[in-house]
Amino acid sequence: MVFVTGIGIVSAIGKNANETLSSLKELRTGIGAIKQLHTVHKSTMVAGEVKLSNEELTCFLKTKSYDRTTLLSLMAAQEALQQANIKTNSGHKTGFVSASSVGGMCRSEKEYQNFIEGKPYTRFIDTHYTGVHAQEVAKHFGITDYVTTISTACSSSANAIMLGARLIKNKILDRVVVGGADALCCFTLNGFNSLMILDKEWCKPFDHNRRGLNLGEGAAYLVLESEEVVMQENKKTLAVISGYGNANDAYHQTASSPQGVGATRAMQQALVSAKLQPKDIRYINAHGTGTANNDLSEATAIKNVFGESIPKFSSTKSYTGHTLAAAASIEAVVSILSMKEKSIFPNLNCIEPMQETNLFPETTLQHNQELTHVLSNSFGFGGNCSSLIFSKK
Repeated sequence: MVFVTGIGIVSAIGKNANETLSSLKELRTGIGAIKQLHTVHKSTMVAGEVKLSNEELTCFLKTKSYDRTTLLSLMAAQEALQQANIKTNSGHKTGFVSASSVGGMCRSEKEYQNFIEGKPYTRFIDTHYTGVHAQEVAKHFGITDYVTTISTACSSSANAIMLGARLIKNKILDRVVVGGADALCCFTLNGFNSLMILDKEWCKPFDHNRRGLNLGEGAAYLVLESEEVVMQENKKTLAVISGYGNANDAYHQTASSPQGVGATRAMQQALVSAKLQPKDIRYINAHGTGTANNDLSEATAIKNVFGESIPKFSSTKSYTGHTLAAAASIEAVVSILSMKEKSIFPNLNCIEPMQETNLFPETTLQHNQELTHVLSNSFGFGGNCSSLIFSKK
């Protein structure tokens, strides 16, 4: 088995797991007016920003100046390692598998004009590459056995978690820090705006009148450890990664297939790898972006897999916004918090069921839920579909 022994998270609803949990319990969204990002859309759009400037993040972490993606990554990874009580490798083969979609573009796009004009530029132009944040964070914590970056759009950190679990199962590593980070930048805001899938007000996943997504930013990491390490060090565990699946429907560059082909296969593969039946899943943390295409495709896929016995489900992107490559790891942490608290955190802003499927998410906070197995979905551009199953230890 592969155990989760630590979690760390920073997003629009909190700079750590405790703040995140409080926001979820209080149904408090972090989506609001844009303040950190310098954009011409500041007065017309909303987003899920981390409520700290780069300078405040640097001061809080007591570290040197990095690009924002690296700072968010460092913050979440530090919390996860502290909870897992890890200070050194302790002789265990340790890896760092992180995900990002735009890397340090949040800073390099500011330096671009000087760069192309041949003017002096700061070192931040070199942080543009997607993998720089992973290299910097691994170096900070002295992780050298295995370091890599995954970029498969919005399923990126789900695939990072999946790869970490496989590295442990195949005895390549004993311990892996897995997750992802993405900071808001003009490139993503303008890009999603050009696709006409941004909602300028609060998003409403799975609502019949949904108009699009809200972008967000953040980072989250899980510390995964082998059963041998857990037993040897008598460690407390938070959950087990019992199943995972990845599939690609190859339907379109940005749209999900109307039949939910990739999503269906990813969920089915996750159930098979966990040796579970659909009836064993008690809650689905849905991808639920709030776009017309995604939500209908995912709802169709859920019906494909679960038939008429649909588990309770909700999208927590109505709290954090869509954090791109960080979304799956943020929602993995939320799924683990749901299991720990025996609570289902509701889908905000949803009023009217989608007429095509008549599926309706949980819209009120549900307590005293026996969440033995939780499914978390993450579906990205290019048809990259991934599903994870977390089980009680």
